Amino acid sequence: MTARVVHDRDHALLAADELRRAFAVGAAERDRERRLPDVELAQLSASGLLAITVPEEYGGADVDTPTLIEVVRTLAAGDPNIAQIPQSHFVYLNILRRHGGDALQKLIFTEVLNGARLGNAQSEAKTKHLQDLRTRLDPQPDGSFLLTGEKQYSTGALFADWVPVLAKQPDDKLHVAFLPRDAEGLEVIDDWDGLGQRTTASGTVRLRDVLVPGDRVLPHHLTFTGPQTHGAVAQLLHAAIDAGIAAAALDEAAEFVRTKTRPWFESGVDHASEEPLLIQRFGELDLQLRSADALLAAAAHAVDVAKADPTDETTGRASLAVAAAKVATGRAALELSSAIFETGGTRSALASLNLDRHWRNARTHTLHDPERWKLQHLGRYALNGTLPPRHGVL
Repeated sequence: MTARVVHDRDHALLAADELRRAFAVGAAERDRERRLPDVELAQLSASGLLAITVPEEYGGADVDTPTLIEVVRTLAAGDPNIAQIPQSHFVYLNILRRHGGDALQKLIFTEVLNGARLGNAQSEAKTKHLQDLRTRLDPQPDGSFLLTGEKQYSTGALFADWVPVLAKQPDDKLHVAFLPRDAEGLEVIDDWDGLGQRTTASGTVRLRDVLVPGDRVLPHHLTFTGPQTHGAVAQLLHAAIDAGIAAAALDEAAEFVRTKTRPWFESGVDHASEEPLLIQRFGELDLQLRSADALLAAAAHAVDVAKADPTDETTGRASLAVAAAKVATGRAALELSSAIFETGGTRSALASLNLDRHWRNARTHTLHDPERWKLQHLGRYALNGTLPPRHGVL
């Protein structure tokens, strides 16, 4: 596998926009048929965008957070299913960068520069809550580990070259095991049947006594012992996907009104796009998207401020900025994807058009973590100055 090398922000944004236009062409059909995006992911790998956060010393562009987030937002405007697949890829590259040894970093960073993809195996559906993980790494006399468990919602694992797995050792501390996709005892099952994000292949991963060398098990629990931006970056990537959904929905709604919607007979105009009330509504929708995008950009900047000077205050403020962006982009994605039908009228509801995919994608993706807890932490800080907790989902 080979990939282009992305050198800087301008190159990254140009490549992302090229892919956005390419991915948008078949997005509705892929959703309707649940046709997995193997060809499109090969294009993504070849573009070099999967390596834009690889450190410079390993040959990567090591772009700033605003660039990373704009790339993901742009890809999501083309097809949010494809944009969600590398979300975990970038998160686990950050973990590798923070905790990986030299040999493992060189191995995986080099492969990523050549187009390799990282998936994930982290969530478990049959436990008490999100952080109650039952997957276990059992130490062996030679320093290796046996990994056993079952994961669900494993977005990207089916398409991955490497599958990072969240698991706990006998001391109950959190680790990440990096497994090659063809590791013996690793099984990826394509059983995802969500109403939206249908082609992310976010299915089940089963692990049966998978042998893991000791140097491929990283101490992720150390991430949360001090100020960190790990959770903020992970959540910001999700917010960027929601913003992309919102942008695509607004564009498609406007195109539909311009080309297919009839004006209301009382309006006295020849074209629906000239109706004052529709113009007013699009102004409101555009304002909501601009507001969400502004919060997204502000949060990305806050993350980089915190990375440069990681204190409890800077990282806490970054997490709060991301929480605000996540709420705003999620609401924008849901409202703008619903507004396609409000503004387009009865014809927009034809199943053959598949315009409902935008709302289904938004509704499914925004369920990753509850908005109510984002607002809870924002309220605690606004009212009492309480900084948010250190964990990976804020």
